[in-house]
Amino acid sequence: MSVDPAFIGRREIATTEAMEDLGLRIGEQLGAGDLLILTGPLGAGKTTFTRGLAQGLGVRGPVQSPTFVIARTHPSLVGRAPLVHVDAYRLGSGAELDDLDLDLTRSVVVIEWGRGMAEELADSWWDIELERPVGAGDADPAELDADAPRIVTISRESAP
Repeated sequence: MSVDPAFIGRREIATTEAMEDLGLRIGEQLGAGDLLILTGPLGAGKTTFTRGLAQGLGVRGPVQSPTFVIARTHPSLVGRAPLVHVDAYRLGSGAELDDLDLDLTRSVVVIEWGRGMAEELADSWWDIELERPVGAGDADPAELDADAPRIVTISRESAP
């Protein structure tokens, strides 16, 4: 995993385009065996980030939230690793996640809502937490995708 260490830390992302761009710049650096665990509330930008990451990897789209299918594989269009995009929200445990038989060694794997269950899948991973402002817009689902600053915290984690 050779992602520029400058991405590690906490930053404010002002727009959806900036969130996609962050994903794109990180995706350009990822390779087979990379695992990213994305955490954040509904509307925080997890899928938007992943859409940019997919562009950086050069995989076939469109990238949409895999909430109902649990996992989607996006093959590479440029000879790089495919992207496996997982939504663990409806899964009850790490065992259920493991049952998906994800190709962790030959793919870049992004797991939304994976914190607390995906850490057992690899010796190391990228932990990416996305925060969005809370307030009046929470009552209106249409407002969840509106441009508003998000806070993104990226760290490199390893199993004990």
